[in-house]
Amino acid sequence: MLMHLNPDGVLFVGDLGDADLKLVKLISSLPIPTAVILGNHDRGKDLDGSKLKAQISLLANKNCAWDKSNWNNPLVSVVGARPCSAGGGYYLSPQMKAVFGHVSLDESVRRIVKAASDVPKDLPLIILAHSGPTGLGSDVTSPCGRDWKTPSVDWGDKDLELSIDQIRKSRDVDLVVFGHMHHQLKRGKGQRKTCHVDNLRDTVYLNTACVPRRGRDANGVELCHFSWVEFSKGKLINASHRWFRNDHSLAFKDTVYSRF
Repeated sequence: MLMHLNPDGVLFVGDLGDADLKLVKLISSLPIPTAVILGNHDRGKDLDGSKLKAQISLLANKNCAWDKSNWNNPLVSVVGARPCSAGGGYYLSPQMKAVFGHVSLDESVRRIVKAASDVPKDLPLIILAHSGPTGLGSDVTSPCGRDWKTPSVDWGDKDLELSIDQIRKSRDVDLVVFGHMHHQLKRGKGQRKTCHVDNLRDTVYLNTACVPRRGRDANGVELCHFSWVEFSKGKLINASHRWFRNDHSLAFKDTVYSRF
């Protein structure tokens, strides 16, 4: 499906499949610009972090955790946030500690900001994360609002919010892409708000966690979901959720941001 749609580049927001090395190998072989951040379900259940290490090794430079990826075509830069986050402020799992050591919140912020500082000022900057940042609201319908337990709270990543605030002191942050918090709320509470626009600072936050990503429409036709963004002249101009049929035709789209 992805190769038929032929996007200029692809971002993976994590939770690829419970440390599924077969899927990771497929992602690592993609011939188009690709950036990956691993999610909390990718860390594996082995406390020594061996499955996490294996995925990082397979992804090589497509893994952008605490790092950057400069693409020539399209001309954008992707900076990765902390990998394997489960949201909720700041927490490192035993697997993360086994692989990366005891990384403090301040050190995580430093690494993200350092990666962004090396991005040319004339390139659009995308930050790729598994969980979104704190600061986008604490309602159950907020992009990172907790929906599985009451009361609802802001379940974003604190280090990501602090990093974005620091990066903005020297340059714009055009787009923050993340997943983790499913669009469909638990216990029939409806749909999550999937896009937040900070008009004052010209930053768009996009939650891409449509789960499951494959499903059927009312007529039983199989569909596959992709979140889709478009840049023009170095500026983000459109963001949407799109559902495609198996023949790669567009079934429908939900535009969540448009500059015009």
